[in-house]
Amino acid sequence: MSPLLMIGLVSWLAGIAAFVGGCGAQLEGSAESEGKRELIHGIVAFGGGILVAAVAFALVPEGVAALPLWALALAFCGGGALFCALDALITRRAGNRAQFLAMLLDFVPEALALGALFGHGGGGMLLALFIGAQNLPEGFNAHRENLGSGVAPRTSLLGLLGVSLLGPLAACCGYLFLRDQPLLTGTILSAAAGGILYLVFQDIAPQAQMRRHWSPTLGAVLGFAFGMVGKELLG
Repeated sequence: MSPLLMIGLVSWLAGIAAFVGGCGAQLEGSAESEGKRELIHGIVAFGGGILVAAVAFALVPEGVAALPLWALALAFCGGGALFCALDALITRRAGNRAQFLAMLLDFVPEALALGALFGHGGGGMLLALFIGAQNLPEGFNAHRENLGSGVAPRTSLLGLLGVSLLGPLAACCGYLFLRDQPLLTGTILSAAAGGILYLVFQDIAPQAQMRRHWSPTLGAVLGFAFGMVGKELLG
């Protein structure tokens, strides 16, 4: 299998996890109950935990290896500021799309970096695992969020499918144009890490909290543990 075909397939599988998660949310038709709300909050927390693990084990280490300290800090903080501005802009214009925004804004730069990492033999498979694992609960939560905002189910699912198709395009661009650009790749990864951390604390973590219920937040611990184990197995 050619490198481009393999990169395209791996990145598409990582992206299609969001569509699978959305389909799961669409098929899940049980009545609203205390137990169901607790489960949903746990899924939100699990996705947040995986995002933090991706920052800690896949994104920041690559930035640390490629960039001087001042550039690392600048890219990280700049990414957080950029995601903050985009979050505010989209929320004002399109209502509450926190999960969909988080998924889109972290998937595209991660897919770019995925192609670049495959290009110079880095941790491409580890990053692909993180992307797929975080997209599954994010797709589930994003679809529910879209339905709650009045978006038609078909439109929401087509949007998730469309996001998955951005993965191969971004990953192939990363392989072709970034594999010999470690400084640029490290900058993109570090900026994505800062933006993801902003979104976790601004949008995702508050949704995971449930008054007088303590177990849903353990989903964040499980998500981070998933990422930690994945790092040991594939890193």
